[in-house]
Amino acid sequence: MTQAAPYDVLIIGSGAAGLTAALSLATRLKVLVLAKGALNSGSTAWAQGGIAAVLDAGDTFEDHIRDTMVAGAGLNDLAAVEFVIERAPAAIDRLCELGVPFNRESGDLHLTREGGHSHRRIVHVDDATGWAVQAALLKAAEENPNITLLPHRSCIDLITGKHEERYSGSGRVWGAYALNEATGKVEAHTARATVLASGGAGRVYQFSTAPRGATGDGIAMAWRAGARVSNMEMMQFHPTCLYNLEVKNFLITEAVRGEGGHLINPVTGHRYMVDYDPERMELAPRDIVARANDDQIKRYGLDFVHLDISHMPADFVRGHFPTIHEKLLGLGIDMTKQPIPVVPAQHYTCGGVVIGLDARTDLPGLWAAGECTESGLHGANRLASNSLLECFVFGEAAAQDILTRWDELLTVPQIREWDESRVTDSDEEVIIKQNWTEIRRFMWNYVGIVRTTKRLERAAHRIKLLGSEIEDYYGHFRVTTDLIELRNLHQCAGLIVDSALKRHESRGLHYTLDYPETLPNAVDTVLVP
Repeated sequence: MTQAAPYDVLIIGSGAAGLTAALSLATRLKVLVLAKGALNSGSTAWAQGGIAAVLDAGDTFEDHIRDTMVAGAGLNDLAAVEFVIERAPAAIDRLCELGVPFNRESGDLHLTREGGHSHRRIVHVDDATGWAVQAALLKAAEENPNITLLPHRSCIDLITGKHEERYSGSGRVWGAYALNEATGKVEAHTARATVLASGGAGRVYQFSTAPRGATGDGIAMAWRAGARVSNMEMMQFHPTCLYNLEVKNFLITEAVRGEGGHLINPVTGHRYMVDYDPERMELAPRDIVARANDDQIKRYGLDFVHLDISHMPADFVRGHFPTIHEKLLGLGIDMTKQPIPVVPAQHYTCGGVVIGLDARTDLPGLWAAGECTESGLHGANRLASNSLLECFVFGEAAAQDILTRWDELLTVPQIREWDESRVTDSDEEVIIKQNWTEIRRFMWNYVGIVRTTKRLERAAHRIKLLGSEIEDYYGHFRVTTDLIELRNLHQCAGLIVDSALKRHESRGLHYTLDYPETLPNAVDTVLVP
């Protein structure tokens, strides 16, 4: 395959991290952005709450750093936390320049407060911040002549030295193979630099607030290519996902509790967070609130608990949460007058591909940013509204590092075409659905909010049994997005369980009945391929 790559940089993912990197790189380079589905179908557009930044006169970087470290149960990397938080105000300024219509009060940015924060520091666009940010970034990218956006491309694997026509034995990354859903053909997209911004692995669980495409593709691809991953056991469960048999993953933002919402046991009427965290109550970090909700549901045999903000003025509720209010009204719930039924659900992948402050991975030619990474920012539990912030800061860091090192980066060698000879229709697609459903169910039941060694070992056993079946299927059946996702879900499930079994303590999001104490020293769980 003759490799006159038309693009300088390949970015996998069209959310906040990917588009931030693309816009910075496009000042000098030609950039190709691949999206698995529609360009706005990733997690960024789903973010309700906002972006954390020190903007208030009474707030300080030190306070935001401390809040982040406390929420992360000390597993955070202090240098990474400082790096991100000190760059937060500049990230907000760039978004304002792009036209993100943040809420304002007398001309100043309106700041709200969320669980785990000691100050009001969350900038937002009503309760649909992510949608507004995604729209602004996408508009800027679409208008930039140096950026090409290709939706409906499902990446299969990273292109490395083993895919070169003259095998170099190098682990260097030259781009990615991706399925073009329109044609059914696999394309080789090559570049001198590749940025993974592919999001998290939330869909490995039965109940998740993550979008349909959050199947850990980037994490799995990087692992198969030889990159380390870290802290995959740290899966954040959001305390308040709407309980509704028809609507499976509608998030009730942290800000509802931040603005005065109470968690109530629907049987006893008790405001129970006083029993779990008397000082912070509903404003405790997510891991504490999620475990409290899970405990109430299991202890009382409930289907859900109540989140109640009906004691606040109706105009206040409608003004702060217009999107949620309208959605709930359509389901017969008036949050100004009645409580909202909620349950915990998987929400955020705190672990991922190991990166440095320059967003570089272990693999030459590969950078990464956003939820697919373990940057050191979140530690054992992500502080609310630090996720979009991480995307902006590390998306920018990846771009700047690539621009700085551009003259050192090698040109792309000749790369082999994708081997289509294995394609058959000798099996049935029902196998994919069966295995997908099985993985998500046992991960929810055995590797959820509260864990035990026995449950984790049961999950590991099932993962091993499914592995050979999935690889055999993958080796002989035609490539589809569902099959690609199943392979990656299985890979990520294995990484999560392996990581959880290695951590012999309870810390942050990893809570196990067999090791309930927290060890004196916080140590990352690092897996090496």
